[in-house]
Amino acid sequence: MALNADTLLDRLYLKSQITKWRVLAILFAVIAIIAFTERYSSHSPIEKDYVARISFDGIIDDDQKIYDMLDDIGDNHKIKAVIVSLDTPGGSAVGGEEVYLRLRQLAQKKPVVAVMRSIAASAGYMVALGADRIYAREGTITGSIGVLIEAAEVTDLAAKIGVTPIIIKSSPLKGSPSPFEKATPEAKEVLHDVIMDFYDHFVAIVAARRGLPHDKVVALADGRVYSGTRAVADKLVDAIGGEDEAMQWLVSAKHVREGLDIKDVQPEKETSLLDQLTQDFAGIFFQKSRSVMLDGLVAVWHPDLH
Repeated sequence: MALNADTLLDRLYLKSQITKWRVLAILFAVIAIIAFTERYSSHSPIEKDYVARISFDGIIDDDQKIYDMLDDIGDNHKIKAVIVSLDTPGGSAVGGEEVYLRLRQLAQKKPVVAVMRSIAASAGYMVALGADRIYAREGTITGSIGVLIEAAEVTDLAAKIGVTPIIIKSSPLKGSPSPFEKATPEAKEVLHDVIMDFYDHFVAIVAARRGLPHDKVVALADGRVYSGTRAVADKLVDAIGGEDEAMQWLVSAKHVREGLDIKDVQPEKETSLLDQLTQDFAGIFFQKSRSVMLDGLVAVWHPDLH
């Protein structure tokens, strides 16, 4: 059957529309692959080399996502160096120790430099010890080398309001310290021994990493905080400076290529692939920017407000 001119034009138009949508579908598929690769692969074909910035703000906790992130950074060949940015009063003793150990492992693969900001005390200082070099500002608060366990005892208050705790336990030291019974001298001694075990470990790390005599570290590690200026004088910190000085050191001492971008690296969030691709598309097309509980043994600076 012969086709008239209008029918022929309509078919040609429809064919061109189908071709256009096919091209768009292929284009979106390519963009999706690129977005996925950029997000999840350490060998992206288009990503440039860079310096990773990892930030510890607030309380340091025992967080497996952070440990996994540090391991991933070590395996990412696009990351040529790492800046550890610290603004923390400390936190979990285990968390601080684990990050310190992971940073030491990371430093075997690429240079790591710590930059202290307003505060990097206690477990925060331990994290800094994992770096190859430490910078602080003159007004930085650091130090507070020590460990503590805090508990409240409310037996007198309970008696006043007519509350009688019932405690049944296998041995006198089980569950000590408890808010519902007065701590015995034996219980206090046991807790002190626990604290001193980790304190001695903390002191040993400081002495080894800072190249200081053990006796000098013990004298410095009485729980006090130091200004950045004093910390440099006492060799707890290498130099006064910030991120610019850290980058200069990476270039001059570790031969990191000058001019590399610094990119923030954060632990992976548990999101579905669909959610992640949606966010990646939003970032591509709309230039969308990304915008503790502690219990047990802790290494954290508590300012005395009394």
